[in-house]
Amino acid sequence: MRPPETQFVYVDGERIAYQVFGEGSIDLLYSLGTTSNIDALWEDPATARFNARLAKIFRVIRFDRRGAGASDPLPDGSRPWWECTLDDITAVLDAAGSEHTAILGYNDGSPPALAFTAAHPDRVHHLVLSTASARWLAAPDYPIGIPLEHLEAIIDGVSKGWGTTEFAAASFPSRANDPVFLSWIAKFNRTIGSATSIRAAFRSLIACDVRATLPHIRCPVLLMHAQDNAFIPADHSRYIAEHIPDARLEIFSGGDMNVQYEHEEAVLGLLEDFLTGGNRPAASERVLATVLFTDIVGSTQRAATMGDGTWHALLKQHDEIATAVTERFGGRIVKLTGDGVLATFTGPGRAIGCAQALIDALARLDLQIRAGAHTCEIEIRDGGDIAGIGVHIGARIMEHAGPGEVLVSRTVRDLVSGSDVTFADRGTHALKGVPNEWDLLAVE
Repeated sequence: MRPPETQFVYVDGERIAYQVFGEGSIDLLYSLGTTSNIDALWEDPATARFNARLAKIFRVIRFDRRGAGASDPLPDGSRPWWECTLDDITAVLDAAGSEHTAILGYNDGSPPALAFTAAHPDRVHHLVLSTASARWLAAPDYPIGIPLEHLEAIIDGVSKGWGTTEFAAASFPSRANDPVFLSWIAKFNRTIGSATSIRAAFRSLIACDVRATLPHIRCPVLLMHAQDNAFIPADHSRYIAEHIPDARLEIFSGGDMNVQYEHEEAVLGLLEDFLTGGNRPAASERVLATVLFTDIVGSTQRAATMGDGTWHALLKQHDEIATAVTERFGGRIVKLTGDGVLATFTGPGRAIGCAQALIDALARLDLQIRAGAHTCEIEIRDGGDIAGIGVHIGARIMEHAGPGEVLVSRTVRDLVSGSDVTFADRGTHALKGVPNEWDLLAVE
């Protein structure tokens, strides 16, 4: 088939490149993560054939996330890269006119695929992950991860070999004796970015950790991984499968980074059977979100001092500013609480940025606020209100915040790892009416 036209959609003034091809009744959003260039992918006959066969089954939507291929660079580091990709996915799906889709995420395309699926169960009916990992780095609670010194060595090796046939052969051992394919892979890698830019991109993976999203995936999930992959061990996909209810794991022979090159027939059969063989699950009313609570410090005393009329006029200004700032950061106002707000966001980085902007904006009205944020599963009720234990935790976290402070749970801290956001430990606290003790951290 002829390569489709590359189109562009904008997020915050930055371009995201995408293509739509195929006439299938099921939309399939396909993301290669960092190692993507949707134009150059069509130059390899085997890849073009795979795309053409996908197009007979699905309506395929491929895109280059910001920081990869034909798309613009990533924005500043105020949010983790995978959270920025959530915005890219939303924009691409909207531009392609896709309301319900399956997602296929490859390699580091898997963290945003997991997070988007958890946050938007109404838009994703199936999730497929290939050579996936929710976290790369080893930790006491993640012993299957790659030790830091080993991961650093891998990144050094990737950057030194980037764009060479030697690195291509190490990435796809099943094609190590195919000089034409290796030459194309080497060229393809060079179209993605320089060795320096790839090194920076892969270093950002060291801090990536989206394990908190796994228990909140409700749709059917299929994972594919090569048993002998030298870069990302198959145990990473096993971990994801073990932590998502009823996930299906298929381990393939060999060590290719992308199993389709050695097992094309099996992969196509799996995708067709998995994505078309059963009924789509009903849309869930429970989603993963970051809740943000704010309130005005000393509001009762201020109201008594100012009088009702003046105070109510000031509160009106507060509400207008809070609504505008929340919308600017992509959030949704759930309710105005009288002297604060409850808002939700698809990513914790946006919630933190909103809280900091609110603190600065309201200070100009001589209003001092405090804020608390927590990432959790919430229930969306009729009328747009939200419920769930996580909402109560967010409210209690805010109650421990000091004037001008943004206090967050450890879950939020872990999810924004890799961004420029830094934290100060505020200790372990018992939250009123909430089980267990909670580690709280202040945004610096």
